[in-house]
Amino acid sequence: MFELFKAIGLGLMVPLPLVNPLTTVALFLSLSKNMTVEEHNQQARLASVYVFVFAIMMVAFYAGTLVMNTFGISIPGLRIAGGLIVSFVGFRMLFPAQTDDDSGIAESKAREMHKHKTTNIAFVPLAMPSTAGPGTIAMIISWVSTVNEDVYFAPWITALAPVLVFLTISVIVWIALHSSGAIMHVVGASGIEAISRLMGFLLVCMGVQFVINGVLEIIADYHA
Repeated sequence: MFELFKAIGLGLMVPLPLVNPLTTVALFLSLSKNMTVEEHNQQARLASVYVFVFAIMMVAFYAGTLVMNTFGISIPGLRIAGGLIVSFVGFRMLFPAQTDDDSGIAESKAREMHKHKTTNIAFVPLAMPSTAGPGTIAMIISWVSTVNEDVYFAPWITALAPVLVFLTISVIVWIALHSSGAIMHVVGASGIEAISRLMGFLLVCMGVQFVINGVLEIIADYHA
């Protein structure tokens, strides 16, 4: 059991900085102003379910390799591409700038909220791309190749740990969204910004390391 918890802990270190629930909390608060308590809780619950079940994490983990093989994408190529995406996301978190695309999603959803109080914001933009975006998916697929190449745990742990990791992340997302009002009151907008910048720095470091690993693999394959 200790090895299982160790594997879960190591697994959470990979996608959790990318998921960054606090930024999703800020978006959720801005889009759920006109919701009732029941609608608020329902959207939080649906977002966590979408993150875990629908294509975003589980499908990326189990079907990502199949998609790569279908399109002829190599592991080093994926790691370099994923590293660039993760680094880009990290830079945007370090040096935030409101873009037309980001504001467009929020504004369009806000307009829908005024027309229809029961508008579903759980999948877009909460689950995707706010919680599990391209960087998260790329990192998960690359993580699959690392797990398959370097097995440090028993086979049953390797098979069970990813499911528990994604389930834990979905629970964390649900808790964060369900308690979004209290979190914003305690942390504040400046606190969320500081945490977001710290997460951004970690993502830049992780992305650069992904690129380095991909380049080293290409060099090793060339010499081999």
